Amino acid sequence: MKKLHLLSNAHLDPVWQWQWEEGAAAAVSTFRAAADFCEEFEGYIFNHNEVILYQWVEEYEPQLFERICRLVAAGRWHIMGGWYLQPDCNMPSGESIVRQILAGRTYFLDKFGDYAEPTTAINFDPFGHSKGLVQIMQLAGYDSYIFMRPDELEVPAQDFVWQGFNGSSVMAHKVWGGYNSLLGKSADKIGNWLEANADAPIGLVLWGVGNHGGGPSRIDLKLIAELAAKTDDFQIVHSTPEAYFKELAAERDLPVFTQDLNPRFVGCYTSQVRIKQKHRMLENELFVTEKMLSVAALASTVAYPYEALQAAQQDLLTSQFHDILPGSSVQSVEDTSLRGLDHGLEVLSKLKTRAFFALAAGQRAAAPGEYPILAFNPHPFPVRGVWECEFMLEDQNWKEEFSMPVVYKDGKRVASQPEKEDSNLNLDWRKKVTFEAELPPMAMSRFECRIELLPEKPAPVLKTEDGRISFRTDRLSVVVNAMTGLIDEYAVDGVSVLTPNACLPIVMNDNSDPWRMDVVAFRDMLGQFQLMPPGQGTDFSGVNQALLPSVRVIEDGDVRSVIEAVFFYRDSQIVQTYKLPKHGTEIEVHVRVFWSEKDKMLKWSIPTALGSSSSYRGQTMYGVAELPTNGDEAIAQKWVAAVGERYALTVTNDGVYGSDFQDGEIRMTLLRSSAYCAHPINDRPLVVQDRFLPRMDQGERQFTFWLNAAGSATERLEAIDREALAHGEKPFVLSFFPSGNGQTPNCPFVLEDDVVQLTAFKREERGEGYILRLFEPTGQARDTALVLGGYAARVPISLAGFEIKTLRFDPKTRSVTETSLLER
Repeated sequence: MKKLHLLSNAHLDPVWQWQWEEGAAAAVSTFRAAADFCEEFEGYIFNHNEVILYQWVEEYEPQLFERICRLVAAGRWHIMGGWYLQPDCNMPSGESIVRQILAGRTYFLDKFGDYAEPTTAINFDPFGHSKGLVQIMQLAGYDSYIFMRPDELEVPAQDFVWQGFNGSSVMAHKVWGGYNSLLGKSADKIGNWLEANADAPIGLVLWGVGNHGGGPSRIDLKLIAELAAKTDDFQIVHSTPEAYFKELAAERDLPVFTQDLNPRFVGCYTSQVRIKQKHRMLENELFVTEKMLSVAALASTVAYPYEALQAAQQDLLTSQFHDILPGSSVQSVEDTSLRGLDHGLEVLSKLKTRAFFALAAGQRAAAPGEYPILAFNPHPFPVRGVWECEFMLEDQNWKEEFSMPVVYKDGKRVASQPEKEDSNLNLDWRKKVTFEAELPPMAMSRFECRIELLPEKPAPVLKTEDGRISFRTDRLSVVVNAMTGLIDEYAVDGVSVLTPNACLPIVMNDNSDPWRMDVVAFRDMLGQFQLMPPGQGTDFSGVNQALLPSVRVIEDGDVRSVIEAVFFYRDSQIVQTYKLPKHGTEIEVHVRVFWSEKDKMLKWSIPTALGSSSSYRGQTMYGVAELPTNGDEAIAQKWVAAVGERYALTVTNDGVYGSDFQDGEIRMTLLRSSAYCAHPINDRPLVVQDRFLPRMDQGERQFTFWLNAAGSATERLEAIDREALAHGEKPFVLSFFPSGNGQTPNCPFVLEDDVVQLTAFKREERGEGYILRLFEPTGQARDTALVLGGYAARVPISLAGFEIKTLRFDPKTRSVTETSLLER
C-alpha cells in the first residue's frame, strides 16, 4: 500500500518579531503540550531539533526535560536534525556549519545517548542553501536533507539526490505546502496532498502550528485520525524523517541536482550589516584563538580553556540563526544580537591575549633603547604582510622635534614608516609604526623598534601632478584621479586590470523590505557619490585652519602610500582611503560611510578590463561558487573574483556577502536602509505611513577591501583562499617587554604546500587529542604533508579537489590519524 508519512513539528524561531525571552516561553509551552500529546495519543510522534530550545527547557522547566528524555527513549519524541539551530545556510563559513552540527550532536548525545543519532538534517526555514552543505553533512553522517526554500527554483522533483563538492551527495526533499499548518486545518492540508499526489507511492507532509510555537493540537490529532481511518489507498502514519528516507531510498531511483539551492530573499545578503561584520569577526577570532591556544597548550605553557571557548562558540552559533544573520528581525533583536556577538568577542579577546603572553615565553629581555614588537603567526605557513603596531615612548617629548620609529629584525633594518596614531594628543609621545615582514609558521617573531630624532616628521614625497596622483613601483601602477577621487588605473606587471572610475560608490533604488522578496537584482541606479568641493570637504574633515584638497596623500614612506578622498551624495558622506604598497601588488581600500538615505542601497563599483566574457566566482562554505554574470545579486563569503583567460581580479572583504557582476564590472553591496521586519503582504503598504520609522544601518559604517591581480588566473585562484584567511585570522602583533624567562614554544607543525588550508586547530570535544581540519580550496587534487615540528616526522596527505579532511593529533604518542568530522 502507498504510504504518507506525517512529520509533526513546531516551527519555533528563538527570535524574530520577538526577543529571546518570548521565544523561550514559547518553547517551554509548546514542548509541554507536545509531551502531553505524545503520552495521550497512541502512535503519535513529535519531531524537533534545535539545541538552543532544549537548553532553555532544561534550564527553565527541568521536570519537563525529564519527561522528554523518557519520551525520546520510548520512541515517542524524535530528536530531529541534531543541529544547534536552523542557521542561515549561505553566509556562515564551512567551519561554522561544522560547529553547528558538532555542537548539536555533542549536546544531544550527552543528553539522550544513542536515541539521538539523526541521519536526516533539516533546515525548513532558511533562505537558500549553498551546495557546500552537502559534503559537510555527508561527513557528519547524514544521508538526507529536508528544506523548503527557494520557492521559485526548479528542482528535478520533490525528492532528488543533491550533489555537492568533491562528489558528495545526500538525498533531498523539498517541503510541500510549507512546514506548518493552521490550527484545526492539518487534515485539510493532508487531504490536499492526497488529491494532488494520488499516484505517488510515498509522500511526506509537515504539519503543526508554527512560526511562534504551537505545534500539535488535540483537534488536529483527532481530525488526522479520522482522515486516516477513511483513506483506503494510502496508509497515513505519524513518522520521522529517517523512516521516510529509508522507504524512499528503497522505493525509487532519484534524479540528481548539482547546483546551489539559491537565490531567495537576496536583500538578506546585506540587511543589518553590523551583525554580518561582527559575525565574520567572531568567526575569525574564534578560529584564530583556538589555534593560538592549541599551540600554547601543546607547549604546556597554558591550559586549554574548553568551557570558555564553548561559551564564545555559542554566541557565534546563535548569531547565525536565519532571522539574525540575514537581518530580517526587529530592531531590538539586532541590539541583543550585537550584544551577544560582543560578548563572544570579549571572551576571545582575553583568551587570545592569554595565549599570546604564554607564547612569548623565552623571548629575551629588551636592550636599552629598544621597543620590542612581537608578532605571532597562527597559520602553518608563512604570512607576508604589512603590520601595524602602536606603543608609548618611555617619556613624553615636548621638544619641537619628531621621534622617528625604525624597525629592525635580527639587527637588520626592515621597511617601516611612522603613521598617524589613533590618539589625537598633539605630543611626541604615542607612536604608530607600520612595517613589512614575512612571519614564519606558527611561531613568535621578534622585532625591535628604535627611535631616531628628526627635526620634524618626514613629509609625503608622493604629490598630485596634472590632476593625478600617480603611484608606481616595479610591479604596480595606480593612478588616483584628483578630480574624481577614484582609481583610474590599477596595473600589475604591466597589465591594466581596472578601467577608470573604479571604487565608485553608487546609490540604487530599493524599498523597505529587508528580505526584498520581489526581486533577484538591484540594477536601478539613482545616482552616485561625488567628490566634495574643497570647502565642504575641509569642513566635513573637521579642519578649521587650512583649506584641504578633497583628494590628498596623508601617509608616505618606505612601506606604503596612503591617499584619502571625501565624497557626498545628498545627506550622506564617504571617506575613502587607498593604501598602496611599495612592495607587492595588493591594494587595500577602506570605506567609511556616513549613511542617511532611506529605502536605498549602497553599492561599490569596480569596473574591470576583463569584459563580458569573464566569469564570476566567490568563496562559499568549503567550496567555490560559480556566481551569476547577468547582474543578479550573488552571495559569497570572504572573496569574489572576476576571472578571465590570462588573469583574475580578486576582491577580499571584511564582512560583505552581497554583490553583482555584469560586463566585467563587480558591484559590492555595502548597505541597505530598509525598515525592520517589513514583510510584503498582498497589496498593503510595506510600512505604516503615519509616523517616523527607523531604518537599518543609518549612521557610520566601515568596510575594508583588498584588491589583487598578481599572477595568472590559475595562480590568483590558488593564492586567494590563504590571503583571505590571513586577512581574517590576522597574526597578533603587540609591543611587549618580555621577561626573558621560560622556554620558547616549538612550532607544532607546518604544511608543505602553498594552497591547502588549515581551517581548524582545536582540542577535541571529548578527550585530550587535538583536531586539525584541512581543506583543498581550488577544486584540484593535490598532495601535501604535515611536517611535525620538533618531532622529525612527516605525514603525507592527499586531498581531492574541495575535499575536507579531519585529522587527530595525539600529544602523547605524537601521532596523526584521520578521524571523522564528529571526532569519533
